[in-house]
Amino acid sequence: MARKSPARPGLPIATSRQAAVWLRSMLARQPLQVSFAILFSLIGAIATIVPVYVLGRLVDDVLADAPTSRITSVIVQILLAAIMAGLLTGAATFLVGKTGETILANLRERALEHALLLPLPLLEEAGKGDLLTRINDDVAAIARFVRNSLASLMSTLTLVVLSIAAVTTIDYRLGLGAAVSIPLGLIVLRLHMPRTRRAITQERQATSQRAQALIAGMQGVPTVRAYGLEHEQTAQISEASGQAREQILAGYQSLSRFVSAGKVVQYIGLGTVLAISFVLIQEGEQITVGEATIAALLFYRLFAPMQDILFSFNDIQAAGEGMRRLVGLINSEVVRERGRNDQPTDSTLELEAISHTYDGTAVVVRDVNLTIAAGERVALVGSTGAGKTTVAAIAAGVIRPSSGQARIGGVDLAELGSRDLRKQVAIISQEVHVFSGPLFEDLRLANPFAGDDDLQAALRTVGAHAWVHNLPEGIATMVGEGGYQLTAAQAQQIALARLVLANPPVAVLDEATAEAGSAGARELEHYAYEATHGRTTLIVAHRLTQAARADRVIVLEHGYIIEQGPHSELLKRGGRYAELWNAWEGRDKDSINDDDLE
Repeated sequence: MARKSPARPGLPIATSRQAAVWLRSMLARQPLQVSFAILFSLIGAIATIVPVYVLGRLVDDVLADAPTSRITSVIVQILLAAIMAGLLTGAATFLVGKTGETILANLRERALEHALLLPLPLLEEAGKGDLLTRINDDVAAIARFVRNSLASLMSTLTLVVLSIAAVTTIDYRLGLGAAVSIPLGLIVLRLHMPRTRRAITQERQATSQRAQALIAGMQGVPTVRAYGLEHEQTAQISEASGQAREQILAGYQSLSRFVSAGKVVQYIGLGTVLAISFVLIQEGEQITVGEATIAALLFYRLFAPMQDILFSFNDIQAAGEGMRRLVGLINSEVVRERGRNDQPTDSTLELEAISHTYDGTAVVVRDVNLTIAAGERVALVGSTGAGKTTVAAIAAGVIRPSSGQARIGGVDLAELGSRDLRKQVAIISQEVHVFSGPLFEDLRLANPFAGDDDLQAALRTVGAHAWVHNLPEGIATMVGEGGYQLTAAQAQQIALARLVLANPPVAVLDEATAEAGSAGARELEHYAYEATHGRTTLIVAHRLTQAARADRVIVLEHGYIIEQGPHSELLKRGGRYAELWNAWEGRDKDSINDDDLE
């Protein structure tokens, strides 16, 4: 049986009140559009009721032996009312859709903006699956509601209110009879909503876990294959998918029960109106047959739109839950710039008494104290599992240490806002991403204001100018998915060019040349050296030639720093670094892939 992955805490979720406040603030930005949408919807609903009134009066006219010419008048009135209702309802639907799409676009953009500002430690803790389902599934749920249900919901609610008001004008007892369905409907709604909300929340959590399982599986394909974990990984994905499927089915079952209860309430309301009409007609003709017809038709014609609302109720609830999740992301304190006014005095990088554990049990880094002076290059070496990548991630602010402090220029990284942190330190890992689009846009992600000369200078610094010039359209060539496919070494050069363009005072290179292969590793090491010139640099060394060129070498074993000093000095000591160096020198350096240094 597959080991069940522990549940992640997830990102913040707003309350219904907070979501409503945010929605009102968005509606307040479009007062005329919203006002006209309500006005057109109201008048359109009134025009929709007119044919029912006309038909009811026709019944009384027929009973009173009115001339047949009366039918012509009825047809004209119904035709005019239908035309007016169609035009106004269409205009209202257009305005409602436009308003909804505008709010949706704002919501999508704000959510994406805040997602990009999420502190990496929080994102790692919550899991990428939660963020992915918010940006994709929750936005899609709101979009589906806006496009399919919002206009009809507004029209139906307006029609319900006007129909009950119209029935009440005929006789207040008929109005009370029609209104009896309201408390019954509210009771059904009250019983159903908490269950639906729980079901949708659990469904979103299940789909988040499924997305996380898929992401982890795809990103870890090499490791999964290397250790023969295909079956276990597939079982975990299947389990997450099964849980998501069960939650979705539970939601449909709940909806089916709700629709059935809603239809019972409708028929109770119609039966009550008909019964009261019968009694009133029998007791001295307090109302006419035509008025009874009007009351029954007004109530009965609500069946179809109300049924549509019932069937789309889960979509409405899903949109509401999606709104809460996205507003929770937007309003979250964790994505706001909460940094201090203090700014780093220089680019000195300090790790003080750093210890870290991922699961609360196994400590991977223990009491690490390290100071890298401004402009100094320090290489971090050690065996597999020594904690090198963890130290690099802490130094870059990607994860927060379980204890201790990481500082730049005397300022704790945890106190810097996301934007300030990225201005101060950049990290390049072994796996880099090439974004789809023109290459110059990919480069400008690091510096949107970089000119063509800046781009070309950055490419020359990292040795990419020649091959970029030879691309089909030069720097304007489409790269990434669907475009020109860059090699691993070329992708790393682009990442280094982004580093040059971003120009942070501190750089962390976590095996940034490992994907280049033997042939291009030496060249890429040279370009990485050039890209980090003048910067405080921490290098997780994949090849010991990187360590040899560094100002200082740190040897990490089992989470501890066991040696540090210049390359030549460490060789003279004959310690662990000397062992690693001798083992490495004893092989063909151009084909080295030492397991101890991965």
